[in-house]
Amino acid sequence: MNQLERIQRSLVKKTVPKFEIGDTVRVHVKVVEGDKERIQVFEGVVIARKGGRNSETFTVRKISYGVGVERIFPVHSPIVTRVDVVRQGKVRRAKLYYLRAKKGRTAKLEDREFVQAEVAPVAAVSPAATEAEKKAEPAAAKAGTAPAGKPAAKAEAKPAKAASAKKK
Repeated sequence: MNQLERIQRSLVKKTVPKFEIGDTVRVHVKVVEGDKERIQVFEGVVIARKGGRNSETFTVRKISYGVGVERIFPVHSPIVTRVDVVRQGKVRRAKLYYLRAKKGRTAKLEDREFVQAEVAPVAAVSPAATEAEKKAEPAAAKAGTAPAGKPAAKAEAKPAKAASAKKK
């Protein structure tokens, strides 16, 4: 590892925000005005992401008073304090520069299923417990209740519909 790589690795943030192209993000940026420092929020769609290591950047586009505004942010910059994902967009391109020519509803992106970045740890289940659940399912179906951890069946809703149909 040479000296340049060591410097680049030291400048990389420990926690990199998780977002993709097409996501609507809210970027919290430090703004220095004179001797005062404040946080300014820039919300828009990520249309590009490029670079690597500490030189990685992403471009965010928003419409402000009918005018398109794009801003390029370095991912590992101390100026960018936080990046929040507002919506996840469904796209099939690496760069969304075609949105520059679109206006109104045609510039909107379809929503993707929102997937949490953090995954809960999976609890270890013993084989004996799963066998006990399998045996409990038929007994619960006869009794009209669901086993623990499973939603109740909608068996009661069907007869109610049939009864209301007979009244008409």
